[in-house]
Amino acid sequence: MFELSGTWWEIPVRATLVYIVLLVLMRVSGHRTVGQFTPFDLLIVMLLSEAVSNGLNGEEKSLTGGLVSAATLIGLNLFVAFITARNHRMQVLVEGRAVLIGRDGKVFEDVIKRHHVPLCDVERALREADCDLTDMRFAFLEADGQISILQESGSPVEK
Repeated sequence: MFELSGTWWEIPVRATLVYIVLLVLMRVSGHRTVGQFTPFDLLIVMLLSEAVSNGLNGEEKSLTGGLVSAATLIGLNLFVAFITARNHRMQVLVEGRAVLIGRDGKVFEDVIKRHHVPLCDVERALREADCDLTDMRFAFLEADGQISILQESGSPVEK
């Protein structure tokens, strides 16, 4: 139950590779993937975890192997958080930056389509900000997937 069937270092190497690939895939998939989970998105995340589980541990079935994988993933997550908190370039690389999706009452439909944002989400953010389209100064798709509205009066409201 506790004895590893392979070499100890293979598990952290596997976990690191899986972490990096999934981080890149999540980053490439866009802002909305991370920001708001639909039932479909949740299903994808669950299936991703199942798909990579064998890649994390190989043929390792011991409790120790699972704990080494978990500790490696948590350690990598803490490392990425540490680096992104101290280095702006790494933060932008890992988390992305806000994207302007509207200005002066006009929503940029080509931009919201490219970032997979339904127009109804922008309209909802406007309603939640108690802002008419004509009063919108700026609309941003934040790096976390939220939509922020800046009204003519200058008060930011985030959805």
